[in-house]
Order: sequence, then structure tokens, then C-alpha cells
Amino acid sequence: MAVAHKSAISVGMLYIPVGLYKTTREISVSFNQLCKDTHERVKYKKICPSCNKEVASDEIIKGYEYEKGKYVTFTEDELEKIKTKKDKTIHIEHFAKMSDVDQIYYEKNYYVVPEPGAEKACELLRLSMLSQKEVGIAKTVIGSTENLMVLYPTKDGIIAKTLFYQAEIQAVPVGVAKVEVSEPEVNMAKTMIDSMTSTFEPSAYQDEYQERLRQAIETKIAGREIINSDTEGENNIIDLMEAMKKTVEMAKGNKGLG
Repeated sequence: MAVAHKSAISVGMLYIPVGLYKTTREISVSFNQLCKDTHERVKYKKICPSCNKEVASDEIIKGYEYEKGKYVTFTEDELEKIKTKKDKTIHIEHFAKMSDVDQIYYEKNYYVVPEPGAEKACELLRLSMLSQKEVGIAKTVIGSTENLMVLYPTKDGIIAKTLFYQAEIQAVPVGVAKVEVSEPEVNMAKTMIDSMTSTFEPSAYQDEYQERLRQAIETKIAGREIINSDTEGENNIIDLMEAMKKTVEMAKGNKGLG
């Protein structure tokens, strides 16, 4: 697995060289865009309108439009020069309780892997945060973007979770009216949740749609027609209590089959 970003965790005078590695991989079926008539792949070319020629990647530079049609340009070296020493490290600003960070702020995850010689310092940080049930609130620059992140301790290591900034979070688009619920309804809802509660096992779940998509591809390759997968009937239960009772019965039946 290739390293996504090389850096170092800095907290006070402590300096821990680490690499960030992506925690996930892409498994979705990928489609190409084709011309409807010829079935040839559609190509996208980067063309300079003045030169009227295709521009290669090494001929492209970054530019910021400060007025209509006017740009100030930057080379990678110039962008690197404006980074401070703090920007080049995963600088822990402070520590906070795990529960302080709302789930809506989490964006991407990276494994934090210590460089040779930094294992002990990294393990000391992990154990200390885990025992205190705290996370490190940190900032670092990756590419040309300053990332806010959380260093989250787990039983096996540290996960760097990048965060959205407050300004990036949108308000709920539609206000939800407060409604009254009765005690029997709450009790039935609790019973429903209890009846469906079990240990979360990630390995028990697969992307079922992707599997059906792959089967559909094989069907099309073989020249056969795709059959509608949606064979479930409509749910005519509209009463809330009845719906929850039926759910409990179904859950008990499923556990009995298991």
C-alpha cells in the first residue's frame, strides 16, 4: 500500500515521523462513457484556446483568477515556500474528549503508521489518549489544503480522521416539527430496538448492489435480458404501533431461524 502523505506528529516538543495511509479502497464497478452510436470511448482533452493544441500535464500550472480573464500563477515550489514548519507537520493544537466531536464533521480516514524509530513515541501517544478517552485535535497542510483532523486512538493504532470546517457544514434544509409521542409508543420502540440488537460484525456485510451489478454485466455479455430484481410486495402497514409490532415479530422469527 502506497503512502498517501508523509509527515510527523508534533505535540509540544514531541516529534513523531509518520506516514498516512488510506484506510479504504474502491470496489465499485466503474463504467466508461461511450458514444451512443459507435460505442467508442468519449475522450476529454485539455486544450489551450489560444494555442489550439492539447496541453500535457507537465505544461499545466496553477492560476488564481483575481479579475475576469486575469490570473496570478504559482509553481509547486512557490506553494511549498509559503508553508511554515507547523504546516509540514500534523500539529496537535490540543486534546479533547472523544464525545466532543460531532460525527457530522468527519470526512476521510487514514492509518497513522510510525516511521522506523518512532514506534515507541507513537505507542505512548496512542495508549495515553486511549486511557484518557481523548483525541488529538490537529492541523496539517496536504497539497495546497489545510486540513483540520482528529488523531483517534484505537486498540490497534491511531487513525487520522480529517474534518470538515464549521463553514462547510450546511444547516438542516427543512425544519423538523416537534411531535408528542406516548409512553406505550416509546416502550414499543425500545422493544423493537432490543429485538434487533446484536454485535456489529463488519465482515457480515457486503455491497449487494455491486454484486447484482456484476451479475448483470455477465448477463449482458452472454446476450441475455436483465430480469427485474425488485420482487418484494408493497408494505400496507400504516399504523405506527402495528408496524413496530410486526418488526418485533419478524426479528424474533429471524433469530429463531438463526
